[in-house]
Amino acid sequence: MLFALIVGGLIGYAFGKLPGFLIGAAIGAFLLNLMKSQLIGKLQKIQSGFFESVFAVMGALCKADGVISKDEIQMAETMFARFRLNEDQKAKARAAFNRGKEPDFDLDAELNHFLQISGRQPALLKMFLQVQVSAVAADGVIHPAEHEMLVRTARILGLPESQVDQLEAMLRGAHTGHTGAGPGQRPTTQQIDDAYKVLGVSPSASDAEIKKAFRKLMSENHPDKLAGKGLPESMREMAEERTQEISHAYDVIKDVRKKNP
Repeated sequence: MLFALIVGGLIGYAFGKLPGFLIGAAIGAFLLNLMKSQLIGKLQKIQSGFFESVFAVMGALCKADGVISKDEIQMAETMFARFRLNEDQKAKARAAFNRGKEPDFDLDAELNHFLQISGRQPALLKMFLQVQVSAVAADGVIHPAEHEMLVRTARILGLPESQVDQLEAMLRGAHTGHTGAGPGQRPTTQQIDDAYKVLGVSPSASDAEIKKAFRKLMSENHPDKLAGKGLPESMREMAEERTQEISHAYDVIKDVRKKNP
């Protein structure tokens, strides 16, 4: 802000000495406040659109297998609480969820709308997909029809199919308490495979490639960076959980490779 005031003042001074400096500084302050209000307004629009599209697509995904289970309905309600939605936001989220359940719901149009308001920011798109995977897995199983719609959702968002596999692996890791093994016990083959999927690398990747993938994911998913791109503050906890799972996957791979060089 001080920089804007000085620059505005100096420009004004060049044209009108001291009075010009004061006028220039005032104009600089006005423009800065205008830019800040526009940025805040843009972030609020992204956040509002994020929630409405999240719950609309969630409704469609939960209906993909032909029936919405009690667990899936409970998951939606849990999301309301987790995202700390106020009563007005809850009402809009429920309306969006019900809209997504309708037979004539246009999934492609909804996702393209979200792409537009999100600015196609990869981190927001991945978080959007993460919420959907969590929702459809609420009943303990991902039905083939649900998986197919998740893959379709990823494709429309411009994300590779491997993103769905990555998130499903991450979810399995969270549900099993990570390795599920005690001190000195080796993770299962499934848990090791999931660790590689979480980082999006092949088991044949070099240590350097794995480290690079880990750092890239941690940077992309840092909660503060996501918040600056429009992720609602109420979703910080989910973003933090994602970075914890990424970090844990990296630790699993390092430990396994250390024991089996």
